[in-house]
Amino acid sequence: MGKAIKKKSSSVAERWEAVMQSNYGSPTLELARGKGIEVWDINGKKYLDFLGGIATNLLGHNNAKIRAAISMQAKSLSHISNFYAHEPGLILAESLKEMAGDDSARIFFCNSGAEANEAALKISRTTGRYRVVAAQGAFHGRTMGALSMTGQPSKRDPFKPLLRGMKHVPYGDVSALRRAVSRRTAMVIIEPMMGEAGVVVPPAGYLAAAREICDRTGALLVIDCVQTGMARTGQWFGFEHEGIKPDIITLAKGLGGGLPLGAVIALGPSAKALKPGSHGTTFGGNPISCAAANAVIEQIRDDNHLATNAAKGALLRNLISPIQGVKEVRGRGLLIGIVLESSKAKEIAAWLQSAGFLVNAANDDVIRIAPAFIINERQIIAFARAFAEACEEVFHG
Repeated sequence: MGKAIKKKSSSVAERWEAVMQSNYGSPTLELARGKGIEVWDINGKKYLDFLGGIATNLLGHNNAKIRAAISMQAKSLSHISNFYAHEPGLILAESLKEMAGDDSARIFFCNSGAEANEAALKISRTTGRYRVVAAQGAFHGRTMGALSMTGQPSKRDPFKPLLRGMKHVPYGDVSALRRAVSRRTAMVIIEPMMGEAGVVVPPAGYLAAAREICDRTGALLVIDCVQTGMARTGQWFGFEHEGIKPDIITLAKGLGGGLPLGAVIALGPSAKALKPGSHGTTFGGNPISCAAANAVIEQIRDDNHLATNAAKGALLRNLISPIQGVKEVRGRGLLIGIVLESSKAKEIAAWLQSAGFLVNAANDDVIRIAPAFIINERQIIAFARAFAEACEEVFHG
C-alpha cells in the first residue's frame, strides 16, 4: 500500500490549488464539522449556515434520524445494481408517488438534478419531437443536455455547439411562451421559481398558462423542482401553489438530506415512455441514499415543516425587507432572494462570512439563502441583525 500524503502547513487555497481542478475557484474556508444549522471551520470558528448546501441539507448537519437511517442501512446492504430491488428504494418511490397525488406516477432514481433533467430530456425524445423551450436565466444543470436547456449564456457559450432545437424565452412572459411553443415542441421545462438566477418568482398564473399551452400543443410540461422541492416552499414540490400537474417532475438536492440522490417522477403517458434498457444508472437510488431520503420525508411530516417553512420564510422576509440597502425580498418559504439596491452582493456575502453567517451571492445584486428547516426564531433574528450591519458597513461604512 502507498504511504499517506502528509498534510502540509499551508493555506486552504494553496492546498486546493495543488490538487483540485479550477472549475470552482479556490475556497478560503475549510469546514470541519456541523450540527443543526451550525458549522465550524478547522480553526474552531462557528458559522450559521444559511445556504444549507444550496438547499440540500434540509434538516441540518449531523441530523440524528438521517444518521441513524444511514448507519442501519450500511450494516445490511450498501449497494446493489438495478438488477435487483431493495426495500428503501421501494418505500421511497411509494412516498414520492403519494406526494405526486397521481396513481399513474412512476419513479426513476438518479444521483443529481442534472441527471434528472437529462432523463426528462430523454423522455421527451420518445414523443418523436426534439425541440425544447426553456427560460432565459434558468439553470437546469451542467451536463451537455442539461446545459443546453440552461438559459445562462455565461455557462453555455464556452461549450458550444450544444444540442440543437433549444429556444429560451423570458421567464414569466406568457405571451413569449405561447409564441415559442408549437406542435413540434417536445417539452417545456421551467422552474416554479428560478433559484440560481436569484430566486425569481413568476407572476401568478404563469405555471397554469404553461400547462394550458402544453395541453394545446401536445408538448410535455417538465417542472424542475430541484431547488424548490421537498417542502422548501411550503409545498412538496413548489408548483402546487397554482394547482397544476406536470407531465414530469425532477428532484434532487434536498431529497437525500445531504446524500447524492435525484428523482424523476413521470405522470400519465410519460410514465410509460422509458422501456427496459432505454435508460439507467449504476448508483442512482442506492439503498443508503434512499434510506436517508425516507428519514427526511418522515421528519418533514412529523415536524409539520410544510406549514412551518412558510411561517419562517415570512418572518425572514418581514425582518429583512425594511433594511436600508435592500431593494426587494422575494421567494417562498425558505428559498429567498434578497435583492440589493446596488451590485454589492459579493461584498455583503464576504462581510457576513466574517461575521459568522454563510450565504451565497447568486449574482451581483442578489443574496440567496436556503437554510435548513430546523432554523429557529432566535437564529432568524440574529441573521437579520447581521444583515442590517452588513448593509450599513458595505453601503455606508
